Amino acid sequence: MLRDKACIVGIGETPFCRKPGSGLSEMGIQLQAALAAIEDAGLKPAQIDGILPFPNVGKSEAFAAELGCSNLRFAATVHMGGAAPVASLRAAAMAVASGVADYVLVPGGWNGYSGARVRETAANDLNSIPGGAIARDFYLPFGLTAPPQWYALMARRHMHEFGTTEEQLGAVAIAMRRHAQLNPAALMYGKPLTMEQYLASPMISSPYRLFDCSLETDGGAAFVVTSAERARDLRQDPVFIMGAAASQPYPADEICGRPDFHRIGLSTAAPEAFRMAGVKPEDVDFAQIYDCFTFEVIQQLEEAGFCARGEGGAFVENGGIELGGRLPVNTHGGLLSQAHVLGISHVVEAVRQLRGQADARQVTNAEIGVVTGWGDFGDGSIAILRR
Repeated sequence: MLRDKACIVGIGETPFCRKPGSGLSEMGIQLQAALAAIEDAGLKPAQIDGILPFPNVGKSEAFAAELGCSNLRFAATVHMGGAAPVASLRAAAMAVASGVADYVLVPGGWNGYSGARVRETAANDLNSIPGGAIARDFYLPFGLTAPPQWYALMARRHMHEFGTTEEQLGAVAIAMRRHAQLNPAALMYGKPLTMEQYLASPMISSPYRLFDCSLETDGGAAFVVTSAERARDLRQDPVFIMGAAASQPYPADEICGRPDFHRIGLSTAAPEAFRMAGVKPEDVDFAQIYDCFTFEVIQQLEEAGFCARGEGGAFVENGGIELGGRLPVNTHGGLLSQAHVLGISHVVEAVRQLRGQADARQVTNAEIGVVTGWGDFGDGSIAILRR
């Protein structure tokens, strides 16, 4: 049982950029975020003895050498796409709780805007797309070549079965944009969004419009995990990991043939994480939900247990997921309005909320928060954190 045996003690982010050429490699981005997280914790790079890098940086020993980690004892890479940062948080907690490492660094980032696009790489590299050979043979030839098209299948089916509306998708986009107005680091800071603007935006892949889609960005973030005992001696107030889990849908590499179309990795992972934490969804003060597209917020809220399946649309309406609502979601603006850097900034924002460092977007008396990850065709990860 991992409950309260490990803590997040350091966080760091780079600036976010959406223009050709940010000037840093993907390793350089993650090294910059890592150094900020290590400094935030009051540590030195040489004290980091565990690293869980995102797959795009290559071998962990190269990252360790660049960072100056001279005593690397634990290294691993989680291959779950956007679910990897939160799944890596669980692995880091396991490492420090079991004693195989003292201080574990989890960096993540990419040149999501200026780097290679999915459409450019999918035909030549099966590892670059969810589904692999299935997507190559049965999705790409029929025009399903990019994430908005793949995930639109899930959204449209939900709309057909449960009556979820375009305006409810818009409510998610608007909530994220409103939160971004309180976050000077967000790419959409100073750019509010109305429902009229949302509905008038170009259709990308029905039901997804332009503002249903996240902002793939150059940038990164990182965090440091250690044991509860070591956390007491560090610079920042520790954020405790109450519970964490990760899972995949079945089959993981194909959407349309699933026995339960709406079951995703979070459907399995969330109950496990809440049991581990000893709390229920109604005990949570905020949630940072991986929002690659608007519907994925609705679906994850349902499958994580915040509302019943089919009720997510009504849950997000009328400010339900905005600050002051029943469950504030993505208080930093999320992937939709802050920046899409693989969801690792969701962990950073959760830590800020639980430290009481979120400034104008602070959730009052926040004690328990949830962070989710989403990858590939519905891989899911979740962590329940407390101050």
